[in-house]
Parts: sequence; C-alpha cells; structure tokens
Amino acid sequence: MNEQRKLKRRNLIYYLKVFDSKNGDLLGHLVDITLEGIMLVSAKPIEINKSFKLKMELPNEIMSKTQLIFDTTSRWSKKDINPDFIDTGFQLNTLSDKDKFIVENLISEFLFKGLDQV
Repeated sequence: MNEQRKLKRRNLIYYLKVFDSKNGDLLGHLVDITLEGIMLVSAKPIEINKSFKLKMELPNEIMSKTQLIFDTTSRWSKKDINPDFIDTGFQLNTLSDKDKFIVENLISEFLFKGLDQV
C-alpha cells in the first residue's frame, strides 16, 4: 500500500462511534482523523471504494452540534493488530467550514498525547 497521506494521523483519546447514516448501522469506532480522512476499526469488513454518508457522535457539543455527518469514500482495508478486528480508511469528500472547525477542535481537545508528544 502506497503512503499517500498528506496530513499526520491524529489519534483521539476516545473511540467515537461512527454509523452509516442511511440505515443507522454502527460501522465502527474512530481510530484516527485528519481533515482529509478517518480510520475506523470494526468487527466486520467494510466494502472498499464505496461512498458512505457517515454519522459520528461527538464526545461533547461543539458549535451546537452533537454529531458530525459527512460524505466519505472507503479507500482501503486491512487486519487490525488485533486479528478480531479490521481497519478501514475513508477519504473525507467534502467538509463545510463549520465541520472543518469541529474536526480541528476534536483533534486539539481530544488528541491522544503519546510519549513522543509529551
């Protein structure tokens, strides 16, 4: 898999729930996020190169929103470090300025600060 990422992945201290907004099914939990994409960990495989409208519950209200809904395309999938789970990468197709602010807020407020970031 070629590394095409422009922005550094940002792991959050929460594994936020992410749902398929069309049917309400839980797709997985957010592992990391940038303004260009997200990675989910899930128990079931997620089809690749498919468009999704995803809904993510926010850990607290940000700009009067308790959830974020965004258009994505699934781009890759691989076994997680835990073989019972699967990691899937999604490209964020469009974000409004307000939603970009919310993502940036999530990253700054809930970023997991590992040993290299202390």
